[in-house]
This record gives sequence, structure tokens and C-alpha cells, in this order.
Amino acid sequence: MAEHEPSETQRPPIASAHVPVPTAPSSPAAESAPRRDIVTLSFADPLRWLARGWRDMQSAMGIALFYGFCFWGMALSLSAVFLHLPLYTMSLVSGCLLVGPFLAMGLYEVSRQREQGRATDLASSLTCWDRHLGSMALLVLVLLLLELLWGRASLVVFAVFFNTGMPSTAGVLQAVFNPDNWAFVAVYAAVGGVFAGLVFATSVVSIPMILDRDTDAISASITSLQVFFGNLAVMLFWGALITGLVVLAFIPWGLGLLIIGPWLGHATWHAYRGSVRWLD
Repeated sequence: MAEHEPSETQRPPIASAHVPVPTAPSSPAAESAPRRDIVTLSFADPLRWLARGWRDMQSAMGIALFYGFCFWGMALSLSAVFLHLPLYTMSLVSGCLLVGPFLAMGLYEVSRQREQGRATDLASSLTCWDRHLGSMALLVLVLLLLELLWGRASLVVFAVFFNTGMPSTAGVLQAVFNPDNWAFVAVYAAVGGVFAGLVFATSVVSIPMILDRDTDAISASITSLQVFFGNLAVMLFWGALITGLVVLAFIPWGLGLLIIGPWLGHATWHAYRGSVRWLD
């Protein structure tokens, strides 16, 4: 599918990793392994990814709305549990982390089909993950462990600042918006930011890479971390755009997720294609 703009894979790579080092002869398997470079990104690239993701979504709006309703349903479930059964919120978040990557992979598959000039269909997007189940399971396990550590760290922060145990939903909101609790808010936000950054850095291109190259979860996660830290400022900008759009999507009643959810899914595919250049 031709586009009248610079190709995502024609950007200068960050310093090439292929530096000759005296080592023992490499195995045939290592020599045949696919090689890739991490592309140097600019602040215009995230906007380009969003534009291309928007076009993908418009070309398959029916599929996009299906996934949008799935994301919206997950958000409504989280909100209901947080309001009425806050102790089970982390459990439901864990469930969303198990389901979310597989939903996102369906959107990546639609973008890949368009990129390859193939017809898009919902059935293939729903089953594309079954060829990568092992890698996806390991990656989801890593994300789940990070989420559990995040939850434990949050409990520690609450325990330090509140000696009455875990507050109720109203107590949490009151604590967050009470200006007298600025120290709690600062620490809680810092802890959450660290773990959110780890999750984002690990997954920013890993799931599209697993779909595209059928690679293992460890290699995909390492590549994702290299993309994140190799283009730190741009990736932080990309993360801020995602966060801002998701916050906007929740006003009102999370209805914006019907559009913004699939839009970001398609854009993430283009983020992967624009960040990683394959040399084989």
C-alpha cells in the first residue's frame, strides 16, 4: 500500500550494533538469526503513527468498533468494581492485563493486513494470537508480575501514610484530592510512574514484534527496551500522548474508548514499524 510520505523504515538507525569483536566462531543458527536496527526517531513520528492508525481504523471501522466495545466493557467493569468492591480492583486489573494484549494483537493484525495489501476481516484478527501463544503467555506473565509488584508497592505507600488500614473508595479519592496529602500524592504518583514506565517500556513494540516476526518474548522485550531507552524523549512523548488520549476517552462514561482504544491499537503497530528496521 503506497503512501506519499517518507517510509517508516528509511530513518537513520541509532549506532549500529554490528561492531566486530574477536569472538569464537558463531553458530549457523546465530548467523541466520534476523538482524535489526533501532531507528532514530523524531518528535514528529508519534503524530505520524497516530495519523496512520486513524487511516487504518477508518478503513475497517466495523472491526474497530468491535474492539472498541471490548475496551469499553473492560473499563466499565473496572469502574464498577472500584466503586463497589475496591478490594477486588487489582484482581480485575490482572484479568484485563491477561486479555488486553490479545485484543490489541487483533488490531495489529488488521494494520498488518492493510500494509500487506490483504483484505481485513474480524475472524483472522481474533485468532492471530494462536500461532504465538507461547511467546504471548510469557510476555503476559512478565506484565502480570510487574502489575502485582505495582499493587504491593501501592499498598506499602498506603500503609506508610494511613495507619487505619486500606481506605475505602471515598477515602482514596479524598486522600488523592486533599491538598494536605501532597506528600502521599507525590510518593504514590512516583511509585506508579516507575511501574507504569516499566510496563510501557517492556511492551511498547514487543507485542507487534511477536506478531510480525514470531520471535520469543525475551527478544521482543529486549528490543522494546532498546527502542524506549534509545529514543527516551520521543518515547516519553509517545507515552504522554497515549495517556492524554486515554484520559480524554473516559469523559464521559468512557465512551471515548470506542474510538480511541482501537485508534491507539492501530497506531501502536505503526510505532513498531517506525522504530524497528529489519535487515534481512
